[in-house]
Amino acid sequence: MLLTYYGDLGWWPGHSYEIMIGAILVQNTAWSNVERSLENFAEDLTPQLVEKLTIEELITRIYPSGFYHAKAACIKNLTVWYKQYGYSVQTVQTQPLSKIRDELLAIRGIGAETADAILLYVFYFPTFVIDAYIKRFAERLPVPAARDYKTLQAYFSDNLEQDAILFGKYHILILEHGKKHCKKKPRCEGCPFMNECDFPKRQKSS
Repeated sequence: MLLTYYGDLGWWPGHSYEIMIGAILVQNTAWSNVERSLENFAEDLTPQLVEKLTIEELITRIYPSGFYHAKAACIKNLTVWYKQYGYSVQTVQTQPLSKIRDELLAIRGIGAETADAILLYVFYFPTFVIDAYIKRFAERLPVPAARDYKTLQAYFSDNLEQDAILFGKYHILILEHGKKHCKKKPRCEGCPFMNECDFPKRQKSS
């Protein structure tokens, strides 16, 4: 239904390292602020460059994204982690998903959502990203699963083919739906899920 309504929205834009950094910068801020930060690298956002930058120089570039001290430290630590794999997507892909996920979660500032976004969109591991849009969508539709991260992730992962491209496109479609219709204050008119969603019914009964 999402695909029919919105069409194929493609994949997260950018090269692998840029996506990795974007996943950190977008924490607690709007994507427009992330874009401003990325522009400060003038299309030269590489792990080799970030490795050479001082914390102060890195903060200057990512300043528009906010929480710049914590994010700069996280980016530095993530880059150190990536260096042990030779800054190679292919080398990381030779490792078990669980190993890479545990290593990412061990980096201060990277939680489950950020780790899974990096695993999926950078390294093409089949892991389903659970964010605020997914939780809201699952609550209102409703999806028959508890709302904690692990349980909701398992619901999607266990009921879909284990395919990173499918997971990524599905996640992006729900994100788009959250922006167009399933907002904090929903725009129900024209929503493709009007007949399935519980939210309008609950509103009438409250």
